[in-house]
Amino acid sequence: MIKRKNPANSDALTGWNYEDKVAEIEQIITRIETGELELEEVFAQFTTAVENLRQCENFLQQRQQQVDLLIETLNDE
Repeated sequence: MIKRKNPANSDALTGWNYEDKVAEIEQIITRIETGELELEEVFAQFTTAVENLRQCENFLQQRQQQVDLLIETLNDE
């Protein structure tokens, strides 16, 4: 049996995964909230979280465009 990657959950070319990025963002938020990081590290982690959020937003926008196109195609038929 061949396992296929779900294109809605990962990018086969880069190994990027939406769920992994969300989990990473949640970990960063937890670490910032607990106060376990030095101030410089808080800024570095915050920057990473913002970049991850942008990637997730772009991913969701692309998938929404794909869904809209599929719906349009179905409606045309």
